[in-house]
Amino acid sequence: MTTDHPENAPILVTGATGYVGGRLVPLLLARGVRVRAVARSLDKLACRPFASHPACELARADVRDLESLRTALQGCRAAYYLVHSMGSAGKDFASSDVESARAFATACAEAGVSRIIYLGGLGDERADLSHHLRSRLETAKALASGPVPVTFLRAAAILGAGSASYEILRSLVERLPVMLTPRWVHTRCQPISIRDVLDYLAGCLEHPETVGQTYDIGGPDILTYEDLFHLYAEVAGLKKRLIIPVPFLSTALSALWVRFVTPVPPSVAGPLIEGLRNEVVCRDTRIRDIIPLPLQSCRETFQAARRELKDRLVPTCWADAGLVLPPEWLVCGDAPYAGGPVYEIGYEAVFDAPPEKVWPAVESIGGERGWYFANILWKLRGGIDRLLGGAGLGPGRRDPQCLLTGDSLDCWRVWESSPPSRLTLLAAMKSPGEAALTLTLAPSPGGRARFTLLARFQPRGLAGLAYWYAMFLPHLALFTGLVRGLARAAGAGIVSGPTRATPLVPGQCRLPNRP
Repeated sequence: MTTDHPENAPILVTGATGYVGGRLVPLLLARGVRVRAVARSLDKLACRPFASHPACELARADVRDLESLRTALQGCRAAYYLVHSMGSAGKDFASSDVESARAFATACAEAGVSRIIYLGGLGDERADLSHHLRSRLETAKALASGPVPVTFLRAAAILGAGSASYEILRSLVERLPVMLTPRWVHTRCQPISIRDVLDYLAGCLEHPETVGQTYDIGGPDILTYEDLFHLYAEVAGLKKRLIIPVPFLSTALSALWVRFVTPVPPSVAGPLIEGLRNEVVCRDTRIRDIIPLPLQSCRETFQAARRELKDRLVPTCWADAGLVLPPEWLVCGDAPYAGGPVYEIGYEAVFDAPPEKVWPAVESIGGERGWYFANILWKLRGGIDRLLGGAGLGPGRRDPQCLLTGDSLDCWRVWESSPPSRLTLLAAMKSPGEAALTLTLAPSPGGRARFTLLARFQPRGLAGLAYWYAMFLPHLALFTGLVRGLARAAGAGIVSGPTRATPLVPGQCRLPNRP
């Protein structure tokens, strides 16, 4: 049963640190809407630019946890459901999504929320519908299983700087002058720009006639994927790509191929590629009369995305979505017998510059700038990771100068970024163990900075131990070079060091302090 809420009651936005939610929150705030931004990590929420807005509340909740949802939804008059398990729940993402949607519908009903607005996928129910698109429809049904009415916006590919679909397309066209593609290259689709998706989402809140309705949303262009490849090449100033459809090339083989060419990992790229065999074209255009927009064409969308990337104005990225879970040994300080030994390599150096001057070089590490020493080795490690089914070096980084909690940074994820003193990264690469890298700056007498680099690794089994010992000497050279390169990048001289910060004994274990 819904409750009458005052007009200024907050609107709940799930997935507020995700690609869509992270852009919707500031748009709603700019339109004068009170927002309760929800994610599984308050730390990740708190470092977002919108967190300090006076009309924004932050709340921690997990859509799979009914009790946390009940708390987060109290007093909200409407709720946006913008979460998806595709990148985190493996092959079982569909059942995880349905379970989460049912919990959310229950919590909304108990809290008296008047409506739910859900962004899903465009596709008609039929036998050959892809697993990904079918899961989007099943999620909509689960949300509608309760008494709270659901507005369901069905979108095809969402294009914009930082979206997974755009990154796949951009990487394929920019890196492959010749493409062998399956028959899906001739499938028609109706992409929509992220700008128009956000305007439709926000517009539904302003139009009560959209309550309980389902709408198809798409841009003005209906194109084949081959058309999209050629159009992007033209916008990017590239030579026309040679596209050769191959009948025997399956979507599974396509996903494998995409793994090695794009930064999008198989867990995300696979379901998206599988869905390319289904035509996704709007059959219902009623929403254009209710919320009239100057829809952005694919050409305009590509141009805008390239400008954002060039100007480093990408507010959210697909790779930064999801929860960053630090391993227990990193935060709990468990004794070695509780989870096994934690191995460390550490170096210290004193720079003739204060921490505030050195920090920008720390925060700018990775991405196009590289790791200040032996970048070819980092690229080699990324290539090996991709061969093993990982994401490799991934998409690089969202912003060349600023790091936020949860950001993707090459083959790492940012767990903690505390300017100008500490940056902690968690390894996202495939390895027989769990790894963390912490870069710390502390004031030193004479206006100097004491820099400490600490790499920690908890091996899994004999393979993990073999990996640690095999990489021990290369890591010594790599990390000393990184310290010296960081000093150069910061324009600082090295007063002393780099010297070992932990005993020079392979396998020496010391419990880490809680960050």
